[in-house]
Amino acid sequence: MRVGAFILAAQFPGQGQGETLHRAVRSAEVAEEAGLDDVWLAEHHFVPYGVCPSAVTLAALLLGRTRRIGVGTAVSVLPTQHPVALGEQAALLHLTSEGRFTLGVGRGGPWVDLEVFGAGLAAYDHGFPEALDLLLRWLREPRVGAAGERYAFREVAVVPRPVESLADPDGPSAGPPGPPVVVACTSPASVRLAAARGLPMLVGMHCGDEEKAEMVALWRSAALEAGRDGDEVAAAAHVSAGVVQIADARRDATESLTKAMPGWLRQGLGAHVTVDGRYRSMRDPLAYTELLCALHPVGPPRLCADRLAASAERTGITRYALLVEGSGDLAATEENVRRLGAEVLPQLG
Repeated sequence: MRVGAFILAAQFPGQGQGETLHRAVRSAEVAEEAGLDDVWLAEHHFVPYGVCPSAVTLAALLLGRTRRIGVGTAVSVLPTQHPVALGEQAALLHLTSEGRFTLGVGRGGPWVDLEVFGAGLAAYDHGFPEALDLLLRWLREPRVGAAGERYAFREVAVVPRPVESLADPDGPSAGPPGPPVVVACTSPASVRLAAARGLPMLVGMHCGDEEKAEMVALWRSAALEAGRDGDEVAAAAHVSAGVVQIADARRDATESLTKAMPGWLRQGLGAHVTVDGRYRSMRDPLAYTELLCALHPVGPPRLCADRLAASAERTGITRYALLVEGSGDLAATEENVRRLGAEVLPQLG
C-alpha cells in the first residue's frame, strides 16, 4: 500500500494566497519527514478552491526540496496546455529526480480557463483523446510529428528523452520509459479511454468504495477488450483520492473539517465560471463535507487504518492521495500529516 498526501493549496476564508502556498509547501516537506510515500498536487486557475496554477512547477520545487518521496500531479489539466510542452516538463522532472515524478492528467472542466488560454470549448468537449495520445507518444518515442485535428507539426526530436533516466530500469516500478502517467476518471467514457491506453486511473474523493470498485471492474474489462496484456491489467496501480483527518475521537476529527471545509468549498467552488455560460450546480458545502467524513479515514488512528485497509480490499486500489489540509490551519495540518505517518502507516504494514 502507498499512502500519499493530496495538496490542493486550498485558500480558506480570511487567508492570503502566499500563506496558502506556504502551507502547501510545508505540508509536502512534512509528508516526507513523516514517511509518506507520495505527495499529489492539484492545479486550478482563477479560483480560491486551489491557488496553484501549475502543478508541474510546484512539483519541480518540491522535488528539489525532498530526497525520497514521490511527487505527482493530480492533475495537470491537459486541454489548457500543449501536450508537447507538458511532456517536455514531465521528462525533465523524471530525469532530474531519478524517477520520483508521476504525471497525472485530466480533462478539467468547461471553465473560463479555456478562453483565457485560447484552447476553446472544443478542447474540453472532444479534444482530450488527441492531446493524451500526443503526450504519450512524446514520452515514449525518440521523434514525434503530428497530423491531428488540433495539433499538426513536422517531426521533431524528443529532447530530453525520458528513456535516458539513470534510475534502475529493472526496478519494481519498471514499465514504459518515462514518468508514470495516470488519468483522472469521472465517467465510464474516461475509464474506457484510460483503459484502452493501459493507464491507471485517479478516482475522485466524492466516490464511495462501491462506485470505485465498479470503475476498476470496468477498467479491467475495457483494457482486456482493447488487447492489453493480462499481467499489465492486473498490475495497474490506480490511485484513490480521499480525505484524512486524525484525532483521538472521531467527533473531534469530524468537527475540525465541518468547521473549516464548508466555507472553503462555498467560496472556492462558487468562483468557477463556465466558458459558455452553461449552468453548473454546486454541491451543498456542509452536506459534501459530511459525506467526505463518512467515506474516508476521519477519526482515531485505528479507525483510519481500518478504513484504508477495508477500502483497499473492496476496491482493489492500494494507492491513496489523501487531502491533509482540510482544517485550513498550518499547525493542524502538520500535526495531521505527522500522525498519519507515525500512527496510521505502521498499522497498515
